Amino acid sequence: MFRPLSIFIGIRYTGAKRRNHFISFISMTSMIGLALGVLAMIVVLSVMNGFQKEMSTRILGMVPHASIAGTKPLDDWQVVATAAKQNPQVQAAVPFAELEGMLSVRGAMQPIQLHGIDPVLEPQVSIIDKHMQQGRLTDLREGEFGVVLGEITARRFQLRVGDKLALIVPELSSVPGGISPRMQRLNVVGIFKVGAELDSSLALIHVADAAHIQRMQPGQVQSVRLKLQDLYQAPQVAAQIVSGLGTGYTSSDWTLTQGSLFSAMKMEKTMIGLLLLLIVAVAAFNIIATLIMVVADKGADIAILRTLGATPVQIMGIFMVQGTVIGVIGTVIGAVLGVLTALNVSQLVGWVERLSGQQVISSDVYFISNLPSELLLSDVLLICGAAFTLSFLATVYPSWRAAQIQPADALRYE
Repeated sequence: MFRPLSIFIGIRYTGAKRRNHFISFISMTSMIGLALGVLAMIVVLSVMNGFQKEMSTRILGMVPHASIAGTKPLDDWQVVATAAKQNPQVQAAVPFAELEGMLSVRGAMQPIQLHGIDPVLEPQVSIIDKHMQQGRLTDLREGEFGVVLGEITARRFQLRVGDKLALIVPELSSVPGGISPRMQRLNVVGIFKVGAELDSSLALIHVADAAHIQRMQPGQVQSVRLKLQDLYQAPQVAAQIVSGLGTGYTSSDWTLTQGSLFSAMKMEKTMIGLLLLLIVAVAAFNIIATLIMVVADKGADIAILRTLGATPVQIMGIFMVQGTVIGVIGTVIGAVLGVLTALNVSQLVGWVERLSGQQVISSDVYFISNLPSELLLSDVLLICGAAFTLSFLATVYPSWRAAQIQPADALRYE
């Protein structure tokens, strides 16, 4: 179909000046629309990749990738940690405890999730030490019942380092109902801000203090927290470690607590990508309109080519080449501009903020103060491939109509 004659004439038709300037305008509009569609898709998907990476770094840098617990408190957590480190995916293993309760400050209350940690070992598995706003992680000392709060929680209760608050945790008892509240006084020794929901729902205490609150024996811990090289392998790795330890152990991983969030983010990216693809589809429809008008305008030329021996397939190839060239040029321009914009989107937003004097991205609303962007080659190739495919398919029907023109009918009124 794409023989030298079809390619030569198709390219000549694309660059030739037409008597009908409206056709040239529609052709240019199609090219610009395609470029804008590709540009928008690359930039938006890159920004969404950036947000997803930022959220992954912040949230999954705070919650356990996986944890190994026993059916009863662990007397020697180092044994479990040593066994876990035999797996090549495990980078670190530290003692860990997890419990839930209510914070009470001057009559106001808020549910909270407490993580019991070893402040010396915690930086091996967490990014918390890099996000301390007040105090230090090492200020959590055994027996002092210190607590490190999230910035949103501290701001809500107007707490600072040195203030005190009460922790209320449920405890099984023999009273009617089977559960009674237990209160523990805590001292604020630090405030962290990771820029995520965890700033309002998470607090940290010493793992020994957590064991005391849970009425464990000295030296016992609830579980062992693992940091994995590939966190997306967490369910499989945790299951392998538990099977190697034998009975009496259970595992959990981040997909049970945070999996729905990242699934929603992935679905959101897919849906927005499909919606933006409609811009490319509109540009492709413009290519159809352009070629239909070109075919009507070139009816006499088509008839002459047919009388000179051109086959219907060659005629069809001419207009498919013309439409494809429009699609390729628009896609390439959009891809180049999209890549350049995606790589410099943070600088562009900063320039707009300086020019307008308004803050586009507020850290109080979005947890971050800049617009993150991560350009993926797979996204660029997928977008360009989709744009080129739609452009190519848009040429089929007008080209087929051109191939059906009979020389006698076209030259009847010439």
